[in-house]
Amino acid sequence: MMSNRVEILEEYRQANSQLATLKEKESATVQSTRETVQIEPRYGEEMNYLSNKCAQLDMILEAMDASED
Repeated sequence: MMSNRVEILEEYRQANSQLATLKEKESATVQSTRETVQIEPRYGEEMNYLSNKCAQLDMILEAMDASED
């Protein structure tokens, strides 16, 4: 069970890192102006997928912690 936890933690870390990279790339393209700007996410679908993946892995890790108590 412990190796499974380590694998899940590593998968979570990688997904979170990818998500952070995409968020950085996304925000780098936004220019600051006085006008209202509508942002069309270039990585929206992938960011959504990674957010959901992180949330699911987080729930699995929480359930593992709860079952150990």
